[in-house]
Amino acid sequence: MVQRNPVLARLDVLVGRWTVQPEVDGLGAGWTEFTWVEDGKYLRQFTDAEPLPDTAPQAWRENNPLPSTQLIGLDDTAEAFSVLYADARGVHRIYQMTFADRAWRMWRDAPGFHQRWIATVGDDEIQGRWEKSTDGVDWTVDFGLTYRR
Repeated sequence: MVQRNPVLARLDVLVGRWTVQPEVDGLGAGWTEFTWVEDGKYLRQFTDAEPLPDTAPQAWRENNPLPSTQLIGLDDTAEAFSVLYADARGVHRIYQMTFADRAWRMWRDAPGFHQRWIATVGDDEIQGRWEKSTDGVDWTVDFGLTYRR
């Protein structure tokens, strides 16, 4: 068996189950679980929650992405990651990702809808936010997320 690339070991801090609280009025907590697959070659993230309550914002009830799955893999020539994303809406996306010194970044540059994830990872808490932009220059916060063990 080939020894696992040490850059992948940076992601070990994510492994396990987390409660996820979006910073959106009317939305309750969900959960996410990170597990190694294919003998540690990829990290899988599966996220879900209970059905949305009637108090959830209309836009979320009409466009709920959960459950969602991400598969994180490594490009060993650049010590960078790629993320394959798919969700309940039928959305499929590819993000670029870096993870170093407890800073977790993901981004996607797509015409008309750029996205990025910016987070700080602690042992028992991750504080992050999704941002969006129509032009890749002017960014606004889409929503924040807090992960807790």
